[in-house]
Amino acid sequence: MVTVTAEPELPTYEGFAREQWPALYRYAYLLTGHHADAEDLAQQALLKAYGAWSKVRRADSPTAYLRRTLTNTFVSDRRPKRRRLELLTDSPPDRAQPSHQDPDERMALWPHVRDLPPRQRAVVVLRYYEDLSEREIAATLGCSTGTVKSTAHHALRALRAAVGGPENVASSDTSSDMTQGKEK
Repeated sequence: MVTVTAEPELPTYEGFAREQWPALYRYAYLLTGHHADAEDLAQQALLKAYGAWSKVRRADSPTAYLRRTLTNTFVSDRRPKRRRLELLTDSPPDRAQPSHQDPDERMALWPHVRDLPPRQRAVVVLRYYEDLSEREIAATLGCSTGTVKSTAHHALRALRAAVGGPENVASSDTSSDMTQGKEK
């Protein structure tokens, strides 16, 4: 008698998109700093995922594939920046608050993070807002962990200069873990 094993059930695109939207939008918002731009960026990533759905759903991690698509779309976006007044809101998108940093510190630092170049901003957001390891960031950005470390180093140096010193950027355990090569 031949035993047939069923293939693991793969998600439908609609279910996957519905499940991923909150985290995808939150990540896009942290990259762009604007609700409308975040929606556009997240929708672009979902459209690209839809076009390659057979490949996406068979990936080791469809979520990581989608995050990388969004990151690449953000970094390679060549549209000219629109001039507009940027305002911080009292109610950013829902997100888990890691215990290693006060939310008020993050909001005070946010205008400086928005001023970073796209790749540096992506590394800072993935590391300190999304709480990914260097290895996960490297996989998301499609680069080496060394590139992630050097990009984080340059971003943290720029943030320190913008706020006036290393003590104002992040707590010592957070700012030193990437610059000294420690992984979370």
